[in-house]
Amino acid sequence: MTAAISHFIQPLDVLFLRGNRLFGAAGSYGEALVPPWPSLAAGSLRSALLAREGVDLGEFARGHAPHPELGTPADPGSFTVEAFQLAREHDGRIEPLYPLPADLSAQVPNDEDAQTRESSDPPPLELRRSLPAAPAAGLENSHPLPYVPVLPETRRGKPVGGLWLTGRGLADWLAGDLPQPDALLRTAEIWAPDPRIGIALNPATRSAEDAHLFTAQAVAMREGTGFVSRVRGATLPESLALRLGGDGRAASARQRAVDWPEPDLEAIARSGRARLLLTTPGLFAHGWLPTGTAAPADDSASRGAAFSLHGVEGRIVAAAVPRTEVISGWDLASNRPKPAHPAVPAGAVYWLELAPGTTAEALQRLATEGLWPADCNDEEATRRAEGFNRCLLATWPETA
Repeated sequence: MTAAISHFIQPLDVLFLRGNRLFGAAGSYGEALVPPWPSLAAGSLRSALLAREGVDLGEFARGHAPHPELGTPADPGSFTVEAFQLAREHDGRIEPLYPLPADLSAQVPNDEDAQTRESSDPPPLELRRSLPAAPAAGLENSHPLPYVPVLPETRRGKPVGGLWLTGRGLADWLAGDLPQPDALLRTAEIWAPDPRIGIALNPATRSAEDAHLFTAQAVAMREGTGFVSRVRGATLPESLALRLGGDGRAASARQRAVDWPEPDLEAIARSGRARLLLTTPGLFAHGWLPTGTAAPADDSASRGAAFSLHGVEGRIVAAAVPRTEVISGWDLASNRPKPAHPAVPAGAVYWLELAPGTTAEALQRLATEGLWPADCNDEEATRRAEGFNRCLLATWPETA
C-alpha cells in the first residue's frame, strides 16, 4: 500500500463554496458551505495533477485518456482522499480542525458568576459528554437501538454552536478523555463571511438582466488557516497551484507535517467496544446506519444492529446523529449535476460492541478503507475516491 501524502491548502483569495441550494432569482442569497465536501479537494487535486502532466482534459473527461493513478471519470484509479478538514498552522506544524463530535456538548454555565461577569468578557465554555444508557423503565420511545445518548448534567447551561475541535482536542476524545475548553475554536477564528453582490447576465446578449441582483456569500479564511488533505494511491508533487471552489479561485497546496490524531487501536480491541466517528459525510444505503450494518431487525431495539465490514464485526447499540444533509455536486466531465443523496453529517458518533477476537489490524483496515463495501459499484467507487464515508475509531469511556 502506498504511503498517504498530506497537503496544506491555503486560499489566495476569497472562496465561493456553494452547497446545493439554488439561488439566482432576484433578491436571493447564496450561502457558503463550510467546511466544503471532500469532493472539492478531490476535484482540485486531480485537475491540477492532470494539468501538470499535460493530459488533454477533454480526452480525459470523455474517458479516452486513462491515467495510471486517477483512472477515468467513470472508473477511478487508486487515487483516494482519506481525509479533508479545516486546518491551521500551529507551532510550526499543521493541525486539523474537526466538527464537534455529536456526543459532546459545549455549554456556557448558567450560574451566578455568569450574571456578574463583565459583558465584554468571553463566556467560559464547558464540554460535557453524552453516554449511552437504557431508556428508563416505562418510558415509551421509538428508538431502534437498545441505548440512547444521555447528557448527564449537575447544573444548567446554554448550548453553544459554531465551535471546532483542534487535532489535540480530538486526540483526547479518541483516547476517551474529555477535551479541555482551550481545544475549541470559534468559527470567527477560522473564517469570516464576505457577502458579494452579483447580477444575472442574459446568456444571449451577455448583458445584465434588469432587476436580477443577488448576493453570494464568499469565505475569507483567517491568516494561517486553510484546509488539509490526505491522499493515498497517487504520486503528488510537493507543491501545487489549485483552482478551488466556484470561479476557480487560486489556492496553493504544499506538503507539510500534519498532526493527524490517531487512536490506540490495541486498547480498543482489548476493551471489546468502540466509538465510531464520521470525519466526512456518510452516504449509506440504510440512511443513518453506516455501511456494513444490516437493516434494523425486530430484535435491534434489544440487541443492537448487526455490523460487519472489513473484518470488524459487532453490534451498533447507540448513535448520536446530527440532522441529515444532502450531498450532490457538479460533474464537470459530463457537464451535469451529480445525483443528490441524503448524507449523515461529519461528527456523527456510533457506539459499537465488538465481537470477541476483534483485532487491532481489523480496526485499522476499517479506518483505512472507510465505510464502503468491498465491491463498490461505479457511483460508490467515485464517491469513495472523493473522500466520503471516512471514519475514526475511539475508546468508549466509562464515565462522562
